[in-house]
Amino acid sequence: MLTAFKAQPIVELRPRDKSKIESILAFGDRLLVGLNTGSLRIYRVNEHQEAASDVNQETTLSAPASRPDLRPVELLRELEKFSRRAILQLAVIKESDLLISLTDSYVSIHDLQTYTLQEQLSKTKGAETFAVTSNIVKDPANDIPSIVSRLAVSVKRKLIVWSWHDTELSQQPHEITLQANARTLTWASGTNIVCGMNSGYVLVNIETEEIQDLAAPGSVGNAVGQETGRFGGVGSAGMGYMGMGNWVPKPQSARLINGEILLARDINTLFVDKEGVPLERRQIPWSVAPEAISFTYPYLLALQTPSKGILDIRSPDTQSLLQSIPLQNASILHVPQPNVSLAHAGKGFLIGSERCIWKMKAVAYESQVDELVEKGLLDEAISLLDLLEDALFKNKPGRLREIKMQKAVELFGRQKYRESLDLFTTVTAPPDQVIGLYPPAISGDLQEYHSAENGDDQSSHHQAIIVNEEVGEAVNVDANEPAVKIIKSDNKNGTLDSGSTHSSKKRSNNGDVVSIFGKHSKSIKKSWDSKELRTAALELNGFLVDTRKRYMNPDGSLKTQGSSSVITTTEGDSTIPFHSLNLPPDRDLDSKNEAELKETARLVDTTLFRSYMLAAPSLAGSLFRIPNFCDPDVVNEKLLDSGRYNDLVDFLHGKKLHRRALDLLLKFGQAKDDDDRAPSLRGPRRTVGYLQNLPPEHIDLILEFARWPLNQEPDLGMEIFVADTENAETLPRDKVVNFLQECDPLIATKYLEHIIQELNDLNPEFHNLLVKLYLERLKPPEVEKRHKSTGLLDMLKMRASEKPSRAGQFRDIEEREEWKAKMQSFLRTSKQYTPHKAFGRLPEDDPEFYEARAIVLSKMGQHRQALKIYVFDLKDQQKAEEYCNRIYVAQESAVPQSAQQSCRLSSSADPEDGPPSIYHTLLSLYLTPPPPHQANWPPALDLLSKHGARLPAYSTLDLIPATLPVKQLESYFGSRIRAANSIVNESRVLTGLHKSELVDTQAALLLGNGIKPGKGRNRHVVISEERVCGVCHKRLGRSVISVLPE
Repeated sequence: MLTAFKAQPIVELRPRDKSKIESILAFGDRLLVGLNTGSLRIYRVNEHQEAASDVNQETTLSAPASRPDLRPVELLRELEKFSRRAILQLAVIKESDLLISLTDSYVSIHDLQTYTLQEQLSKTKGAETFAVTSNIVKDPANDIPSIVSRLAVSVKRKLIVWSWHDTELSQQPHEITLQANARTLTWASGTNIVCGMNSGYVLVNIETEEIQDLAAPGSVGNAVGQETGRFGGVGSAGMGYMGMGNWVPKPQSARLINGEILLARDINTLFVDKEGVPLERRQIPWSVAPEAISFTYPYLLALQTPSKGILDIRSPDTQSLLQSIPLQNASILHVPQPNVSLAHAGKGFLIGSERCIWKMKAVAYESQVDELVEKGLLDEAISLLDLLEDALFKNKPGRLREIKMQKAVELFGRQKYRESLDLFTTVTAPPDQVIGLYPPAISGDLQEYHSAENGDDQSSHHQAIIVNEEVGEAVNVDANEPAVKIIKSDNKNGTLDSGSTHSSKKRSNNGDVVSIFGKHSKSIKKSWDSKELRTAALELNGFLVDTRKRYMNPDGSLKTQGSSSVITTTEGDSTIPFHSLNLPPDRDLDSKNEAELKETARLVDTTLFRSYMLAAPSLAGSLFRIPNFCDPDVVNEKLLDSGRYNDLVDFLHGKKLHRRALDLLLKFGQAKDDDDRAPSLRGPRRTVGYLQNLPPEHIDLILEFARWPLNQEPDLGMEIFVADTENAETLPRDKVVNFLQECDPLIATKYLEHIIQELNDLNPEFHNLLVKLYLERLKPPEVEKRHKSTGLLDMLKMRASEKPSRAGQFRDIEEREEWKAKMQSFLRTSKQYTPHKAFGRLPEDDPEFYEARAIVLSKMGQHRQALKIYVFDLKDQQKAEEYCNRIYVAQESAVPQSAQQSCRLSSSADPEDGPPSIYHTLLSLYLTPPPPHQANWPPALDLLSKHGARLPAYSTLDLIPATLPVKQLESYFGSRIRAANSIVNESRVLTGLHKSELVDTQAALLLGNGIKPGKGRNRHVVISEERVCGVCHKRLGRSVISVLPE
């Protein structure tokens, strides 16, 4: 058991002294002892002899050389006539310098310095007990703090309370009537007091005089199956006491920390808060009813009956019995105030019997914790550290963390994996030490390394686990057995460190910490079965995931904590910040080595992968789809062995090992049909998807592995370059075009169409190249030159039979016409290609490219040459007219609208000095064609009838021979007249509109626009003597006035 206190007798009555000790009181260095004879003895408590001999050695130089040993106490005086009867109870109110005593059924007030009687409270006749308290209270009116002391006395069925405010006694005491006589009083707070009666407990508010019944001890927290007797009592004490002379056990109560109150009746207990609400706490396992209970920070005290004379010391948290001290005939328990605060820590308390008083001296708290840990009472050590304040230890957080880690390892050894890993997570245990508790199937080489480091030279093989990750099963095989070891550190500061797989040895050399695999550790050898190992692995997953959250950001970077150091997550990745993975709060980040941090991250993620593969293989893929530090070699080996190729591809992609991933996809994508290892990877689809996700900086790798999908499924392979993704749009287009030309000019053409028409690429080189590819596709191959006399359909059949290159193949005439239309449309709409280069590539004598030549000539501005092709080569007057319409509209749109209107309205005559109309050029080709062509009157007359108004009259009539009948020009003259009339009418309408606009403008200027009256030139402002400026608020008077528009 624990040695928390040591008993030292300080007062012993002499054998001849017939007096008996009835009450004791300790305050400061004074000890007051009340006897049954009414005498009061005052002692001075001396410091311990050893401690006193070390204090101020210089002051003893003038003292005699031989000084007698100091006694524990020294009798200062004895007041034999302090009272006529036994002194049953003593208390002190230090703030008012008062001594309170209960004797002869009265409560009396004495001076604390002279011990003379000041007043005997007459209202306390028949008093049984009293209780005092002092508290600092702020005045609600002015918020000034003051000390308020209260004395509560139990007198028959009344509770009488006196109050002192800053040493001044209040005029009248409070009298509160109770249901029965209160046998014990315990202050719960400055205004609430617990009264223990035979019938139960009540909580009394002194200010409001409100009385609240409390639940009887035993009614809350009973064990299942127990039957409660009277007042919730169980056992012999709960039988009603009918055969024991109506004896009722004295109700006990004690104030604990955090405002809790312990109520005790017989062997039953109940914990309540300061408001009287019962707490969900189990009962204290007392075998017999205690004589007295109290609390000394941080322990619960219970004094057994004088016949036993045993003092029990328990933890209020765990309620375990920590120490039993035998004290002969002890019956008095006195704990100096304040007994629930840090100020009482280590002060001790007093135990008294009729003949002796013992001082209970507290052992140093650090020694108590060490003793509990040494005896294996880890729960009690943790509870004690939780109860005590940080100021009582050199490093409480580190010590508490160390003990909790020992508890976690102990739970692990008892196969309580969930509780163990939860505790490891709570204390942020170093991951390498937790992982080392597992067999090599999970920990890998970590456990073997620790075994070698600890001098484990066993060459024999023990029981371990080999896991089939595909089905999640484990079987026992012959391998090295793991050792579960208990932490045992000699470090009193409790500093534990974390780090990489191989960092434990380095840290143990400097004396900071001894790992759980240290040489002084106790090994627990065990054999793992498959079910047990899977259960342990599932619990480990939660710990590792929590560890990852502590050191990794969602974007894959390691978190920072006051450091500018950086490391890299994966091969080839950019540098990112990091922080200490599992360092205690008092360790500085700069003391960690960057390589060790990265190695620890690698250990955590690799172990998490192994654990997933053992317990839940389906979860392994989710780890690879996020940034991780897994060891590529370990993951590659295990996933290949288990046939999880999809997960392996995801992992390699996350680690930026793209070549290895693409080699794997190439291997299984081109696998034969009888290879059933990875059916989901067969074909180019998965490779295409992988390449689509690669950024543009991997263009060489993309082009290298895009060749086989393009050869196998061109349409699918083109998705790498034409998909609607950012990666596809930002690829280096010149490299892609060159690569696709090498593969197939047809798919290069498709890519150029995509970037020009959909992505609006204005690079002239791409436009010129697309024209070139169009022409190469449409130009007849050499075989067709030998069959010029053959028809087009027969030519296509010959081309298909002789199997020319893919770029020149067409399925039918419709496909060829479609490509021809695309080329002509591109030549017509694109403004980026070079017309001279395109015209040089077009065949001169091939009818298939006549229209294309006309389009290019139009781009070059040679409209007459273009129209010659339409009129004389193609002999298509409709296309010639459409061509003129397009050119005319383009020329008109290039002229500003205002210039067009002024030109039309200036005169109805033709501007002969302007540039010749495109229609005039076409008319001249019809009427005066170059030899050997003849004049073509029908299309010329049709052109005159449709577009005569757009032709200059003078030059047009010069082209018409005199022999032509005027009747045939009727439509031409009619159109000219209608055009002139429309111009005149349009000018009249515009003139009227301008006049109306002028009238409206003049009216608005003179009178306003009618919407806001007072506008215009007739607007006026009246300036009176009272008118002030709206901005500066000065009187205007005869000042210069400026009126704002609004």
